[in-house]
Amino acid sequence: MDSQKNSCGIGLVDLDTSHPQAWLSILRRLGYAVIGVCDGGTVYPPGYAAEFARRNDVPLLFDTVEDMAAHPDVKIAIVHSCDWDLHTVRAAPFVTRGKAVLIDKPIAGRLDHLEQFRAWHNAGARITGGSSLRFAPEVRRLSQRIERDGKPRMLLTGCGVDEFNYGIHAYSMVAGILGPGIEAARHVGIQRGVHQIELRWRDGAQALLWVGGKAWLPFYATVVHTDSVEHLQVNVDTLYDALLEQVMPYLSGVVDRAPLPFEQLIEPEMAALAVQCSLQRAGEWVSLGDRAIARAHYDGAVFGRSYRAAKLGIEQ
Repeated sequence: MDSQKNSCGIGLVDLDTSHPQAWLSILRRLGYAVIGVCDGGTVYPPGYAAEFARRNDVPLLFDTVEDMAAHPDVKIAIVHSCDWDLHTVRAAPFVTRGKAVLIDKPIAGRLDHLEQFRAWHNAGARITGGSSLRFAPEVRRLSQRIERDGKPRMLLTGCGVDEFNYGIHAYSMVAGILGPGIEAARHVGIQRGVHQIELRWRDGAQALLWVGGKAWLPFYATVVHTDSVEHLQVNVDTLYDALLEQVMPYLSGVVDRAPLPFEQLIEPEMAALAVQCSLQRAGEWVSLGDRAIARAHYDGAVFGRSYRAAKLGIEQ
């Protein structure tokens, strides 16, 4: 086992989703030690974190993120909060102590939180994360083909369930395929609960996204090249491996270069906020640099309550 990896103890913050459990074995296979957990109770009742730690042989249980951040053996925090409005609050104690932070998707649902992460990054903090779709093998292969052969005539990507918590996967997938440089976005309409979205790049490339509709759908893309059409469906069994293999060497200090420059990292969330702003403006194109985006907000607390209700079978 690489000694540098082994010395980077990992703390899991908030156990809300399926990701803490699913990522655990991958992190261990990659040579990293998960040494502690802390749960804020957004989804699960008191006692759940202790049970999670016991079941998964995680040695340390922390009452607060401040206690976890202060522990000398915790070098990396992975923030899994389903209420994305808590991400900056959860990350702050670790950033203050010079520790690395992986923020699970969506990174944030409001501009001022993204700007806080930018400020920390610019001050030298190691912060990364986002959707695993950005690093999916199928997405990377298609991106390499486009890099070689040129931008496609048309690209349609999408996924089901909702427009932000799951929808951010579609934004991330299209950003991974077409690369950086999203200039503007607009909300085209809603049909049967599915949000239809258009994104425009500075080099003229455009993409359509279909997100939402409540039912789960595979992550997909249809690409019209100049002389052919192809369809891809992402293999969900390899998604988490692809993300963690890319981000963990940076977070642990094995490499100094982030897998994505910060501005590219937050482009999916910025585009989603522009779409929210466009919806408020009856479908107008909204630039990602438009300060009106500051008034757009995907409410993490509301989502967290609905997520808890769905997870625990509670009627709202």
